[in-house]
Amino acid sequence: MNISDVRIRKTYDDPRLKALVSVTINGDLAVHDIKIIEGPERLFVAMPSRKDENGTFRDIAHPITPGARKTLEDAILERYRTYLEEQAEKLKAVPEEAWQAPETP
Repeated sequence: MNISDVRIRKTYDDPRLKALVSVTINGDLAVHDIKIIEGPERLFVAMPSRKDENGTFRDIAHPITPGARKTLEDAILERYRTYLEEQAEKLKAVPEEAWQAPETP
């Protein structure tokens, strides 16, 4: 499996839900609404799902083999870490004056 693109679509300031991600596989298949979740011990990836008629959530798309799951999760979490580092660098580049509220006359 060749993961050709991982895009961080949206991030959240939430204790559990950290981001929504889209992945392109082999340049041919896109999977959207993959979630990055903060679990009790580590970050993990939750595949897109929907609730069935019995109220049970079922994955819409998911890796079949443990190796494919590890490849997918590793690529997503690595891209998320890179994204966070990029955002931190952008914040460092903003002058301190920009963080202060303007004075009112």
